Amino acid sequence: MLDQKGSFYLIESILAVFILLIAVLVINTVISIPSPDYSYDVHDFKSAQDTMEVLSRKINFTDQSFLGEISTVLKDNKNSKKSVREVSDICKIKLDSYKLTNYKFCENNKLKGKVLASSGNFNNVHEVSVASRSYGEYSYTLYVW
Repeated sequence: MLDQKGSFYLIESILAVFILLIAVLVINTVISIPSPDYSYDVHDFKSAQDTMEVLSRKINFTDQSFLGEISTVLKDNKNSKKSVREVSDICKIKLDSYKLTNYKFCENNKLKGKVLASSGNFNNVHEVSVASRSYGEYSYTLYVW
């Protein structure tokens, strides 16, 4: 009789541990289910920063960065209209090569906000990624949306 009671208590305790383990797993699953209230829209907020970082990076120690190259063109030609047009063409080709669909690239210091290259309509934009870099006396800003 004692052996049957001991076996019964042993089976009952194993069943209780098993039920407790199942309850912990169910609670863990419920906690880790993502809430449907959050928005999962992906926004690329770093695209302007990443692009500007590439534009300001040197390929190796002997080459100029892209920003250095266009700053040199502007400085050597004393910010003439011809040099601004040349730099605008260079910027347009370079930024289009990065497959940016909507952007605006400006020089803010010497040319007083002159738009060097742009693509897309900037008027009704709600989210804009912005990055600025300086090279010498020139300060460049890139807007991407």
